[in-house]
Amino acid sequence: MQGASVSFHVIRNPDLPPVDELEKISWGIVFRSNYIVMLQVFPGADVPEWVNWQDKFQKRVHVFNITTLKIDNLTLEDTGLYRARDSYTRGRQYDQDFHLTVYEPLPLPQIRTTNLSITPGWCNVTVQCDAPGTREDLTMSWESRGLPRELEQREATGPAPNPWTLALSLPLSQPNASLTCVLRNQVDQTTATLDLGDICGHTDPQGQSDADHLPGILVTVVVLLLILGAGLFLWRRGVKKSLEPGRGAGSQEEHRDPMMASTLQS
Repeated sequence: MQGASVSFHVIRNPDLPPVDELEKISWGIVFRSNYIVMLQVFPGADVPEWVNWQDKFQKRVHVFNITTLKIDNLTLEDTGLYRARDSYTRGRQYDQDFHLTVYEPLPLPQIRTTNLSITPGWCNVTVQCDAPGTREDLTMSWESRGLPRELEQREATGPAPNPWTLALSLPLSQPNASLTCVLRNQVDQTTATLDLGDICGHTDPQGQSDADHLPGILVTVVVLLLILGAGLFLWRRGVKKSLEPGRGAGSQEEHRDPMMASTLQS
């Protein structure tokens, strides 16, 4: 992976006679079918002898026990075909090739949901797992937890499209189920998990979701508002009548008994 290290180790050809001794190893890169020597290592020497690419590799390349080459802090440009050429006494030479591919660290996958619908006992949803950035040598798979076996069998692995889509009909009786999108390449793995209970909502014992109760809740609210409005209207009308002229305390004079009025005048 980018930023990591890699080691190449040369193995002596088992067909070589014991009398043939290793004289040197040349490390290089095969570029467009041409072998270009990078450095040479000799038995007993403390440091390698550089031939090419010293500025690019000297601070990152280390040679151990003459037969092992290590490259630190790998970059994407280090990808390529490396070759070790072993030179023995009596003029024998053998090549060993090392194919190196440097990968970027995988980004975290992103899960999105679309086409959500709730039917009696079921949650229908489409999930999409997307991998931003590079897709070279990338595979994607779904892993599930708490789903019926027939749904688990629908899991698949393959090259990642953009994005990878999975349509599901999930039983509402599995509130703790989850789906995990897994991205992999040769050296790294990242995951993202979706809790299906957060998407499909919680259910009551009869299997009804919160969305099933919404119409009844709205009707109840409307009825309460109408009752409250009617009561407020009647109360304001009664207050208005009590304040009209000729009513209240003044109106009591007009309704007294005429005989009582004559007695009071006399």
